[in-house]
Amino acid sequence: MVRLLIFLGLAACSQFVMAQNRPNIIIFLVDDMGWQDTSVPFWQEKTAINRRFHTPNMERLARKGMKFTNAYANPVCTPSRVSLMTGMNVVRHNVTNWTNTQKNTPTDYPDSLLSPPGWNHNGMSPVAGIANTVHATPLPQLLRQAGYFTLHCGKAHFASYGTPAANPLAIGFEKNIAGTAAGHPSSFLGEKSFRRTPNDTTWGVRDLEKYHGKDIFLTEALTLEAIAALKENQPSQKPFFLYMSHYAVHLPFDKDARFYQKYLDMGLTDTEARYSALVEGMDKSLGDIMDYLEANNLDKNTYILFISDNGGYSLHQRSGEVHTQNLPLKQGKGSLYEGGIRVPMLVSGPKIEPNSISPQYVCIDDFFPTVLGMAGVARYTVLQTVDGKSLLPFMENKDKRDDKKILLWHYPNNWTNVQFKGTSWGSAMRRGDWKLIYLHKTQTLELYNLKDDIGELNDLAKTQPAKLKQMARLFTDELKKRNAHLPAFKATGQPIPYPDEVK
Repeated sequence: MVRLLIFLGLAACSQFVMAQNRPNIIIFLVDDMGWQDTSVPFWQEKTAINRRFHTPNMERLARKGMKFTNAYANPVCTPSRVSLMTGMNVVRHNVTNWTNTQKNTPTDYPDSLLSPPGWNHNGMSPVAGIANTVHATPLPQLLRQAGYFTLHCGKAHFASYGTPAANPLAIGFEKNIAGTAAGHPSSFLGEKSFRRTPNDTTWGVRDLEKYHGKDIFLTEALTLEAIAALKENQPSQKPFFLYMSHYAVHLPFDKDARFYQKYLDMGLTDTEARYSALVEGMDKSLGDIMDYLEANNLDKNTYILFISDNGGYSLHQRSGEVHTQNLPLKQGKGSLYEGGIRVPMLVSGPKIEPNSISPQYVCIDDFFPTVLGMAGVARYTVLQTVDGKSLLPFMENKDKRDDKKILLWHYPNNWTNVQFKGTSWGSAMRRGDWKLIYLHKTQTLELYNLKDDIGELNDLAKTQPAKLKQMARLFTDELKKRNAHLPAFKATGQPIPYPDEVK
């Protein structure tokens, strides 16, 4: 009996030590933040746009860890969030556009030439049999099963109301703060109870009633609640997974009075001052969380992964000439050009060299296996085919490269009623320095060498026919492998050709 008690005691002690040693993991996801919307330069040099922003805590995180200068997400939000939670590429999960709050309501704008294919417009689902969803095993479910305290804070936007994944608790989060089917807040202002109108239950932010009527910005309220939840978890000694998913810097550009005036004094327009203040408020949240980790001796055993869910605004909403807000990148949110998909990414944590840079191209699909690797979850069973690959080898060796890696984007949808070539209706593939873009409406291919031409100004499709043919064939193979859904011509009902069929 004594031996049994000793054995049980040792086993319990061993489990406690394992829990203590496993790292905490934070995904800090920003909404609609462009690659240039920070004082951290992600290009060869600091640009005029970088100098406009003040993000000292992103700079701090970059000093503590690694900067990925070639990180990617999808052109709009829900596809990226589903990829992160499932490890599936957008072609495979088929949640190709942002999801509506109301189920069975696709968000595509009408088009005179093309019709979008059937897509999973209700988002993702941990439950089988939900129409127009992708059934998959979510990341937080696996982490919770592995003994993590799983905390969701902020924007969810995984699925429509009336389906299970509209509530983050259904996909494995133990606690949810303010996450719903809504893709943006009705208001960032506590004085307005985070609602545009008193009865706005669809877009109004939930779970923050104690801040209603108070002079507090949504970004700050979410940060306070996230830190409070982490403090509550501390006595349990369980490692935590915090999915800190800010509504910032999405519309509406409400005025954050803490930072707004200094940007106005810099000579920015009212719109740009509001936007820059939103960015700095997000950065303060990052700093507050880093301060909490350091004050509680958690920083050395915590990974922080910072990324945006798509490129920055450039077609509307911002001030200035259209498509200049993400320079030197071309275009912005909703586009398959670099401005719509290349995003800021920073990572810090155990075994990551401080102040290091990786030019390896990576994507948000890779977060799923990366986080599981960080958590020590070596074996797991999931419903889906995981497209992402762990980034730990690159994070632990800044000199490691994989030029054969293939990245895919697929947007057979119409995001907006404002039409620009490259915005909406397209697919793209990157392999090595080469990127192929397939424009659905005109059935044309564009070929770029991103090493030489980050701004995608020099289309090489005509001067590099052999490379074009090779890339088109590979692209078609990858699309077919994942059962890509292509848009159809309205006049005939026939799908557009695959890239290697384009004449």
